[in-house]
Amino acid sequence: MSIAEAYDVPTSRAPLVPPSPPRASATMGPFGRMAAMRRSAIDTWGQRAYEEDIVKGRFFGHASFILNTPDAIRHVLVDNYENYTRTPAGIRVLRPMLGEGLLLAEGRTWKYQRRTLAPAFTPRAVMTLVPHMISAVDETIGELQGAAGGPVDLREIMQRMTLEIAGRTMFSYGMARHGKALRGFVMEYGANLARPHFLDLLLPLGWPTPQDISRHFFRKRWTRFIAMLIAERRAAGKNEGAPPHDLFDLMVAARDPETGEAFSDAQLGDQVATMILAGHETTATALFWALYVLALDPGTQQQLADEAQAASANGALDIEHLKFTRAVIDETMRLYPPAFLIARAAAGPDTLGGMAVAKNDVVLIAPWLLHRHEKLWRDPNAFMPSRFMPGAPPPDRFAYLPFGVGARVCIGAHFALVEATLALAKIVSAFRVKLLETEPVMPIGVVTTQPDRSPMFRIERR
Repeated sequence: MSIAEAYDVPTSRAPLVPPSPPRASATMGPFGRMAAMRRSAIDTWGQRAYEEDIVKGRFFGHASFILNTPDAIRHVLVDNYENYTRTPAGIRVLRPMLGEGLLLAEGRTWKYQRRTLAPAFTPRAVMTLVPHMISAVDETIGELQGAAGGPVDLREIMQRMTLEIAGRTMFSYGMARHGKALRGFVMEYGANLARPHFLDLLLPLGWPTPQDISRHFFRKRWTRFIAMLIAERRAAGKNEGAPPHDLFDLMVAARDPETGEAFSDAQLGDQVATMILAGHETTATALFWALYVLALDPGTQQQLADEAQAASANGALDIEHLKFTRAVIDETMRLYPPAFLIARAAAGPDTLGGMAVAKNDVVLIAPWLLHRHEKLWRDPNAFMPSRFMPGAPPPDRFAYLPFGVGARVCIGAHFALVEATLALAKIVSAFRVKLLETEPVMPIGVVTTQPDRSPMFRIERR
């Protein structure tokens, strides 16, 4: 059986429709839903969630609302965002890895962190980090040159590459010494502690669950590891009077513009953990899915390679000329949003779409659903980068949320887009990427939109 026969890949230039999980049965009960959630939250959503503006249900004694209408999403994430906080289950799952860093902080603490970190992620600051990105990508391409023609695990290679970029942009040194240990922490946590258990959802945050006890001991080991990375970077120092040349320099030099306060060592550790984890894992996931769909769609892959080769001057890529590559990244993140779910708990009463919301009710904004919603997109399940090309009608700002929106939009969004666009262009201009397997790869939702397995690819030099 050919790849075209195994997938919905017409031999014409009709849009590719990548495989996606079956939608949950309307008769799925609470225990079936809980079992499905342990494997993948994506598997718990039925057809209604892809068609209706607001889907109301029940969640452990409280009302739940899935929002698919831009007006309601704007209300929750922008107009009244202070009324909607992270859910206890979300905090339980993320805090052991991220501590009180920017992703989990609330209220005044979050505002202080956001103000302090913002200068490190401006477009101008990100451009100073591009050489770190390029050097890691070029080394990965050199590694792949030796594997050309044979089976390769591109998911694992993208994870190692983006971790290397995270290490270099954070600390100006590679992750050859510590990358294996860091990946070990990430894999251990994802396999054993990141999936919510029944008690994680049922008990108040102040009541520890058996999983919380395991998470506590994990966090002690994890924070020691991060402290060791910071100590090594501090010992390396920097040239006296030299401008900042990595994220660590920028974060150490950062001061709250209102108070002049710097980060404490504990706060700095949580920010480093947040930036390394959130940055490398989500970008690796986006790059894997982009390479996967391009392997299924050779015509689009060739178009991207042609653009990348035309945008190169003396071996350097001009990102301003990578419009189609960026559109492929944008469309990939529409179909496979790295953060597939935004869950919030109402701190007080409110009204959404004419429905009353009570304190502690759960509000779900799922980019996975929103990006495939039948009222918001034409051919929502098709891979069509043309949606994001210059001149195409832009999507509603509250219908496309790969990085969130509003005050809490991802601070590293520009960094991630620059990294992913440059990396994809350089890899695809160097290699033809083909799948060696015909069995569809299914996305699962566990913290990020992950593949259910790592398929093997074959790469051929162009």
